Amino acid sequence: MKILLVHSSDAGWGGGQTVLNRLQSGLRKAGVEATILCKGKTRDDSIAMPRAARLESFLKKITQRVGLNDVHCVSSFNVRKVPAYQHADIVDLHCIHSGFFSYLALPRLTKDKPTVLTLHDMWPFTGHCHNSRDCKRWKTGCGKCPYPETEPAIRRDATHLEWRLKDWTYQRSRLTVVAPSTWLAEQAKQGILSRFPVHLIPHGVDTEVYQPLDPERCRFALGLPPGKKVILFAVDDLTRYLKGGDLLQEALRALPSSLKAETVLLLFGNKGEAFARTVDIPTVSLGYISGDRLKAVAYSAADIFVSPTRAEAFGLVLLESMACSTPVVSFRINGVPDLVRPGVTGYLAEPENANDLAQGIVQILEDEPLRQSLRQQCRTVAVREYSLELQVQRYIKVYEQLLDGGTYVAAS
Repeated sequence: MKILLVHSSDAGWGGGQTVLNRLQSGLRKAGVEATILCKGKTRDDSIAMPRAARLESFLKKITQRVGLNDVHCVSSFNVRKVPAYQHADIVDLHCIHSGFFSYLALPRLTKDKPTVLTLHDMWPFTGHCHNSRDCKRWKTGCGKCPYPETEPAIRRDATHLEWRLKDWTYQRSRLTVVAPSTWLAEQAKQGILSRFPVHLIPHGVDTEVYQPLDPERCRFALGLPPGKKVILFAVDDLTRYLKGGDLLQEALRALPSSLKAETVLLLFGNKGEAFARTVDIPTVSLGYISGDRLKAVAYSAADIFVSPTRAEAFGLVLLESMACSTPVVSFRINGVPDLVRPGVTGYLAEPENANDLAQGIVQILEDEPLRQSLRQQCRTVAVREYSLELQVQRYIKVYEQLLDGGTYVAAS
């Protein structure tokens, strides 16, 4: 079986690239030939997307002014000429909204080739945004967008037009949709992707790489002070609004003084130093780290992982933390409840309620028996339900059913 995985890049800091590379590695380990087709090719075994740089640059100036994203990428129509596409049995599209792919090419690309659309966010069925927050207009046609600044931001509100263009495109396409969380799958079934089969396949993690390490050794290696409780916060950019850094700041200020005195905040991600200056707890910033081994050390060094997110389709860092036996405190938002289960793997606070988030931090840090119970259950859930091997086998089952001409119905 030959699978062509399509994404903006084969490397980088984003969760989408991480998921893609892990899926490719897992497929290859299972004996499936998996190749990445991307714009930002950095590896010898990847294939570069065809580009018409000058034409697309010219078209982008026009389409951005009218509020449309990605439709300028007309070279997407030439993907059919790429040998890797022609030789593939299945095409699996990931994150097709990063300035490298035009969804208008989907009817042509899916006409003769079984195609999977793996969702990483809401963008494929909204008028422009990755996450609609409290807006439901994407169900009926968008327009009068309340959040034009939400990524990818738009200069002009053409969300109704873009929604209609996507709807027109999907009417003429043949797709099988995969979503990583219960929430995202349910959202997809309520929008313009509902005409296609929608299957739930959670992202996986290598539980041999992400596993519990000796906490004291990890703390020593990271230069953390001995005898302190450790709170971990990690995100690609610690200042991004949707990642909720301001809510964490408020929650930390609400912690009892006695607990603050015996706690250190561990950060990894860009702009950690700037974030550290905004809190009144001793902080150690590791900067941006991408290595799996070092990330496992950071997770293992922490007593809890806090994710104050406002929008999360899945929560890959939450899963990585759980695989290292570190409980998670987060908000009851989007895809987070699949992973964070109250009293089992962590604590779920009400969205936007920083005091409730603080309560969860206090509860787990001050209750040693509870924390140890959560640690054990985090690891159990990660291994049993979210291993990379399980994710790969679920994908292979979808691929095989598509090649057989059938429709795969995912287990509930």
